[in-house]
Amino acid sequence: MSLIWTIVIGFIVGVLAKFVTHGPGPSGFFLTAALGIAGSILATFGGRALGWYAAGQSAGFIGAFVGALIVLFVYHLVIKNRTPSA
Repeated sequence: MSLIWTIVIGFIVGVLAKFVTHGPGPSGFFLTAALGIAGSILATFGGRALGWYAAGQSAGFIGAFVGALIVLFVYHLVIKNRTPSA
């Protein structure tokens, strides 16, 4: 149930993080939601590795939001540094 809760929170947080970030973001609702889910999973497993969460415990809303912002930030860096092909 913990993984399902992580995905649900990540889905909501991904959409909210998209509204907070400026500039061209991921195109499409599903890509934005997927990045939010990835951020939520990052926050959950990163928090467990740091000892913030116990096994079976998922990241809270704020932790997932921060994780989604980190993933969106990395996404913007990767897209910005990509050179267009001829």
